[in-house]
Order: sequence, then structure tokens, then C-alpha cells
Amino acid sequence: IPSSLRMYNKMWHQTQEALNSLLDKESQKMIETQKNQVYFFQMLATFYIKYVQIFRNLETVYDQMVHPQKRALIRKILDGVMGRILELKHEMVELELTEFHYFDDILQDLKLAPQQLDIPIPRYFLKEKLQAIKEREKVLAQLLLEFGLATTDMKYGMKSIPFGEAVKLIQISERARQGRLRALFMKQIYMQEYRAKQFKLLSEKVADTQAAALRIQKVWRGFRQFKKTIREREEEMIFLGMKPPPFFNEASSTIIQAEKVTHLRNEVQMKHEEDYREALVTIKDDLKLIEGPDIKETLQEQIRNWFIECRNLTGTFPNYPDVEEGGSAIIFSNKTPEQVINDILASQEEEEKGKKKKKKKEKKTKKAKKEKEVKATKEKLKEEEEEWKMSPSVFFHTMEEGNNLYKDIWMNRDESWNFPQDCDREMIKEEKRKELESELRVQVDELMRQELKNLKLAVNRERGYPLKAERKKGQKNKGKKGKKGKRKDKDLTADRSIESLYKELVQEGLLIQSLKVNLSDYIGEYCYLGTTLRQVSTEPMPSLLDVRQLITLYGILPLGSAAVHEKAPLVKSLLLVGPSGVGKKMLVHAICTETGANLFDLSSHNIAGKYPGKSGLQMMVHVVFKVARELQPSVVWIGDTEKTFYKKVPNAEKMNDPKRLKRQLPKILKLLKPDDRILIVGTTKRPFDAEIQSFCRVYQKIILVPRPDYASRYVLWKQIIERNGGILSNTLNISCLAKITDGFTQRHIVEVVKEVLTDRRVRQQAQRPLTAAEFTLVITGINPVFREEEETLKSWYAKTPLGKKRALALMEDGREKSKDKG
Repeated sequence: IPSSLRMYNKMWHQTQEALNSLLDKESQKMIETQKNQVYFFQMLATFYIKYVQIFRNLETVYDQMVHPQKRALIRKILDGVMGRILELKHEMVELELTEFHYFDDILQDLKLAPQQLDIPIPRYFLKEKLQAIKEREKVLAQLLLEFGLATTDMKYGMKSIPFGEAVKLIQISERARQGRLRALFMKQIYMQEYRAKQFKLLSEKVADTQAAALRIQKVWRGFRQFKKTIREREEEMIFLGMKPPPFFNEASSTIIQAEKVTHLRNEVQMKHEEDYREALVTIKDDLKLIEGPDIKETLQEQIRNWFIECRNLTGTFPNYPDVEEGGSAIIFSNKTPEQVINDILASQEEEEKGKKKKKKKEKKTKKAKKEKEVKATKEKLKEEEEEWKMSPSVFFHTMEEGNNLYKDIWMNRDESWNFPQDCDREMIKEEKRKELESELRVQVDELMRQELKNLKLAVNRERGYPLKAERKKGQKNKGKKGKKGKRKDKDLTADRSIESLYKELVQEGLLIQSLKVNLSDYIGEYCYLGTTLRQVSTEPMPSLLDVRQLITLYGILPLGSAAVHEKAPLVKSLLLVGPSGVGKKMLVHAICTETGANLFDLSSHNIAGKYPGKSGLQMMVHVVFKVARELQPSVVWIGDTEKTFYKKVPNAEKMNDPKRLKRQLPKILKLLKPDDRILIVGTTKRPFDAEIQSFCRVYQKIILVPRPDYASRYVLWKQIIERNGGILSNTLNISCLAKITDGFTQRHIVEVVKEVLTDRRVRQQAQRPLTAAEFTLVITGINPVFREEEETLKSWYAKTPLGKKRALALMEDGREKSKDKG
């Protein structure tokens, strides 16, 4: 195997070992119960962190491995690990009654950096449907252009001016240029004359050569020492890790080569996948031609032997199992002929015993009811004792199954022969033999049923029994089934294609183009003292990276993977609350970019006047969610969502009827099923204007997005200046800028940087480096987010269901601590 692929194989084996030991530990802990809540949370958090490390490694391996059969198994385990992380997160939220958790102490024990807690977004979300996403974007861009809704990407607005004025402007600028050149020329002439005069005056005096030499030496030594001191200071700062080494941000030749190899590996990966799909078809066809007749014969012989054995043992031919039951497969599934005979005898004995047991059961039913009632009361008492136990996992079985497959097939497999890491054809043959056998068994069952019928008829004729038609099981009530069922919602647009509905939504402006924003562009820093602050009974404000992690867990991972969305704790709706400018809309667009989702805009200002009336509203909701289901994953964004749930509609907005969707949203949420990868995301900066009960009934998860803290502002200033062409130097005090911008949001910082760093200023940096004073002048004209606004949002959040539970839990803890002290 090539060295790079060998490295990924080794990485996979190490990750599987870690997963195996983690599954063993977790299976033990699932049975145990804990009385100490803190210890139980630490156990959950430790499992969560370890699963995140496994997830990070598996995601890298799955992205870079080229062996198609290995990738299929890794994908299964990867989805299982992803789902388990979401389950553990759900349990931690239920335990701590908060969306934000801090693992400072656990990370320290595990010797991990906070960056290693970042949950990566699997690259296969976009990679596997890149072509479909590109085609959809192309269609959307064409439609937007057709309807005149396309946004222009021009940096500066163009204004047409008359020809005469244009000529005048050119003349003015040309005359100014010539004037500047003439002034420079005149200055040079003046300086020449001045130097000539000075030379005449000095030449009259006798110069002291020794004093002149001493003066030159003094200046030169000072200059050289100054340069040496600066160089030594730079070297010391680099050595201490306070400054990056030179050419730190420039990509080295090794990194460029590694990127080329990665791209090449991706191409090989795609080729191997195509070869694998082709092999699945061709190998099956070859097996059907070569081994098909032999398999058919052996199956028929096996079933005939079963007829004869049953006849010898019981005196009659057996009843042939129906297609619904699985046909002859249930009789011969991994069983020897002797086991089949023993099963027949056992089934006859059970039938006789069953008749006797029926009478006894009727007497026991009354006793059983009483016992159940007693058990229920006992369970209630147990719950009151507050014992914590891990809830059963849906994904645990998937991970175990994948782990066992790895042990059986890949753990000790010799692959020295498979240098290019192409598909293993022998493995495909084994799989396809089983498939072929199950397909041929259906045909054989039909033939053998007829043969058994003929045998029974022949025996009955010999004995002289009257012939009776066999009644199949379930034939009696055949006609009655399926008449009554749950009434499905009416399809209001059954006669229309998805393409026409898609076009209509684009025309109405309800389906919009999402901005190309990655979640990594949401810049911030970690909260390093979260656990410490909580120990001193101080609730820390969440950091921007905590918010980013929640968006990944609740929005991106379930939308990206259908397997995870179906089984993981379902999050249908998400609410982002925070002051203006903290990046709420950016996060909505990031969810769409990272998952390749469609973006529907149902904001009150956007739907005003569209689809009027009650029937129009029903049609709009129906069309939006029909298209969202067909083209999933989809994000339905409701901007300024507090307007939909207004306590009292302002007079200025009564014409727009902002509360149109208030009654529809709860109904929509009920209709969304686990297989519908649709997420409703609301954004608001004034949640206190809404009715809190109906608001919280619609939005399952409420995330409070804070203004950036000092650490996040420091990182923001650095990165945004660099992204806009700025050069960071010693003259620019970033720390000072981060301190004086306390209360300012990300939008404010971006606006300030863009205003200062004009094209002309970027070009002047070599002669005139950037200073903090340039930015502070612009900052003075912007209003920050005042502490009162932040406190209002925090007090509103305390009134939400999770906020209330958290407040009650903290009060109870406080009372317990005071009792212990007393």
C-alpha cells in the first residue's frame, strides 16, 4: 500500500481500537446508576469528548481513504458516532438544564486543547452531491436573472454622466498632474541652488577631519546597535511563542505538494467508487450465469429432503411457509437438516401445550394487573430518590455492529496484494452469492409449492381422501384490509410539477439564494474559565465558539446526514436571539452553505401581500413545504420572528398582517417527520415583544447569541484586518482596539475596518504602517450594544422553559449548600 494510504489505514485501526474500548466502557456504565449529579455529568462529558475525538479521526479517514468497501463500513460507524454525540449532548442538556457546557477541567485531565473539542463538519455532506448542488445553483441564478431579482456583485455603484462633464473631469485631473510634476521640478532646481550656496560658505572654513570622522562613527554605531536590538527582540519573541516565525502564513512547498496529493487521492477515490458500482452489477450477472443453475438444484434437493424427512417423522407432508413469512428461508436459515427435524417435532409439542396454557392465562390476568399497579408505585418512589442513569442509545447497536464487522473482516486482513486499494472482488462475490440465493429461492419456492401440492394430491388419491382446497393464512380478511386508514393531508398542487412550484417560489421571492459563508468564517475564541466561574456560582456568558458548536450539533449534522436525522433526538426548529450585528443571519446562511440546503424566506416583511387570504396562506405554506421536502435538506428562515408572535401589533405594521403564520407554524411542526430534513430557523433581536408561551411552543431550541468578549474581539480585529488587505505591524496595537471596542458587535468591527482600509490606504502601508488611532476615529461615530440591552435579553431568556428550569435548579442547589453550612 502507498505510504499515505498506509498512514490512513493505521489511523483507522487506532481509532477502531479507541472506539472498541469506549463501547466496552459505555456498555458497563449504561447499567450503573449514579446518585451524584456532578459525577454523572463528568461521566457523560468524558464520553462526549472521547466520541468527538473518534469522530474527528473517522471523518478524516473517510474523506481520504480510497478503498470503497472500507469506506462503506467507515461511513456506517461515522454516522453512528455522529448520532451518539447528539444523544449525549441531549442528555447533558437535560441534566444541566442549559445549552452551554464547559469542560475545562476534563480537558485538562485528558491533556487536550480546546481546539480538539471542535466538531468537524463531514466533507461528504457536499462532496457526494456537489454536481447536484452546482446544477441547482445554476438554475436558481438563471431564474433570479430572468425575474430581475439577481443581486449585482459590483463594489461601487456606477453613475452615468454626460460626455462634456467627463471631458472636463479628465482635463482637470490632467492639469493637476502636470502642475504636480512642474512643482517637483521647480523644487529640485531650488535645492540644487541652495546646496551650491552652502558649499561655497563651508568651503571657506577649514574642516576638522577627526571630529567629522568621530561624528560619522557615532551615528553608524548607534544605527547598527539599534538594528541589532530590534532583531534580537524579534528572535526572543519568536522563541517564546509570542510572535509567529517569518513566512508563517505563506504556504510551504510541502503543503502545496500535500494539497496536490489530496486532490489526486479524491480523483482516485471517485474512480474506485465507480469501479465498485460496476463490479456489483457485473459480478452478480456472472454468478447468475455460472453458479445460478447449481444453486437452484441444491435448493430444490434440500427442500425435497425436508418433505421426505417430515413425511417419515410425522406421517404427513408439511405445510409450505408463505411468501410473507419468508418462504423456505425461515426453515433453512443457518440450520443443518437435523436441526430442522428437531424444530418440526418441537413445534408439534408446543401446539399441544398451547391449548392447555390458554385456560391458565385467563386466571392470571387479574393477578397481573394488580402486580403492575404495585410495580408502578415502586417505580415512582424510585424516581423520587433522584438516581441518574444513562438513557438507552439508538446508535450504540449501529456502532457495535460496525465494530464487529471491522473485527471480523478488516482487523487482521492481509492486503499486501492490493497495492492500489481497489475493491475486493472476492468479498463482492460472497455478498452477491447470498443475494442471488435469496432471489433464486423465491423462484424455487414457487416450483416446490406446486410439487408439494402434487405430492399431497397423489397421496390423497391413493388413500381415497376427499380433495380439499387449502386456505392460505390471512385469506379470510383479505378484502377488509386497507379500507380504513389515517387520512392524509390533501395535496393542493397534485397536478403541478416540482419544477413549476420551484419557479413560482423564486418569482415570489420566497426561495432565495443563500450567501456563500462557511461556519469557520464565524470567528471567535473559547471560554477558558467556564467551569471555574460556575464553581463560584457565576453563570458565564457563552463564547462565540460555543454558539458555533451548537449550530453544528442542532443544525448542520442532522441536516447533512439522513441516517442521523431519522434516529437522533429530533430538532425541528431553532431560534437565534441576540442584539443586532452579532451574526444571526450569517449563521443561517452558513447552515445552508455547509449542508447544500435550499433557503426559504418566510419573514413577515417578505410574505406581506403575497398569497392573500386564508386559502392563499394555506397554498403558500403547502407549496413551500412540498418543495422543501422534495429538495431536502431545506432551511426555512423567519427573520424578525418576534413579529409573527406580537403581543400587540403596532399601527404602522397592521397593513402587513405580520401574525399570518402564528397559527400555521405549530401545525407545520406536527407534520414534520424524522425523515423530513427540514429545519425552521428564527432570528430575533427583540424577543420580549412576542408572546412568550406561543413563541417557545414553536421553537424547540433557543440559542442566546452574545456580543463578543475581549478574546473574541482580539481575534476578530486581527483576522478581519488581514482579510481586507491590512498588514499587522508593531505600530498597530490590536490589544488596545479590542479593549476600547467592548460592547461593539462583529458587524461594527467589519464596518470600521472596511471604512479605514480603502484601496488607496492598503497601497500606502509600505510607507505608512497602520495605527490604532485610524480605527478609533471611526469607532467614535458608532453606538455600541449597551449593557442594559444585554441584561434585558438575559432576563427574557430566564423566562423561557429551559431558563426557568435552570433558575429553579440553581435555587435548590443554593438552599442545599446553605443547609450543609448550617
